[in-house]
Amino acid sequence: MKNILTLLAMIMVFLQSSGQAGNVSSGEFFKIYDPSTSETEKWYINDHCFIRDIDGVWHLFGITDREPLNPASDTRNFAHATAMKLTQRPWDKKPYALTADANAGEKHLWAPHIILYDGTYYMFYCAGSLKGNSEYRIHLATSKDLITWKRHPANPMVVDGYDARDPYILKMGDEWVMYYTATSTPRGGNHIVACRKSKDLIHWGERTVVFTDPSIGTFGGPTESPQVIRRGEYYYLFIGPRDEKGCEDSYRNTTIFRSKNPFKWTMQDRVGQITAHAVEVVRDVGGQWYVSHCGWAQGGVYLAKLNWNDGLDDADTSMPVPVEKSAPLAPKTH
Repeated sequence: MKNILTLLAMIMVFLQSSGQAGNVSSGEFFKIYDPSTSETEKWYINDHCFIRDIDGVWHLFGITDREPLNPASDTRNFAHATAMKLTQRPWDKKPYALTADANAGEKHLWAPHIILYDGTYYMFYCAGSLKGNSEYRIHLATSKDLITWKRHPANPMVVDGYDARDPYILKMGDEWVMYYTATSTPRGGNHIVACRKSKDLIHWGERTVVFTDPSIGTFGGPTESPQVIRRGEYYYLFIGPRDEKGCEDSYRNTTIFRSKNPFKWTMQDRVGQITAHAVEVVRDVGGQWYVSHCGWAQGGVYLAKLNWNDGLDDADTSMPVPVEKSAPLAPKTH
């Protein structure tokens, strides 16, 4: 009996290390932010991002609008909330971070993603298009304090379709890679995840398709909200929402894929599923991994612990533990 248990344990370790266990999962979700606070109507938060500033304050930015969902709405403002701790309940509501500007070619503001580089915060976001879905624009705004934002004069950074959006930026060596959702042709086709490379975060190269879903369509699809996290030599791709067998609510369904090649995932690389919409992976100062959930009619933004179960907890990663803010030095005594 002991030998059988030992063999089973060895098999599980092998399956996890080879990415075939399919058990990337989450814990129970808890609410951290309600956009309806101080409003007379119900509001929602959709695609969003987290970033911790140099003073140790957490910031949340995201799509926001009134309930119920109105597909024709331009969704013109970015919500902004802050917290001293990632798991604080509730987060503090702040004024809008940015409002769409038609004079800048913006129809709406969707799916912000923010990184800090060389003392400046870079916010990439979908601005829509005044010409139609085949020419969607990804714009850039910069800030020194996460409060005041200035649009970059080189906008648009990327023009692509059908409604190419949901940018996510990852540093690889001396290059930056922007992942985003689109379709195989500007007017529709297979739902895909595409990427482009840049040396300076301003000038972006030609499109490369890194994931092709078998589903075909235009708006929406199962390759929204792409996020790529490296753990050791593996790259995890989070996308959704996906309608699949055994899924009770396709809107709240994110699928995870794993590959050693950050420019190619296939359907066979599936390693997990999380019951959540528009997820963002985020890491707390204690090293704990979390995954978020939000969306139309969801009541706000939620967090849950993220369980990798891959044996790579001590491996190098693209999302290291945030540096705890140092305590101020005590005044000298004489």
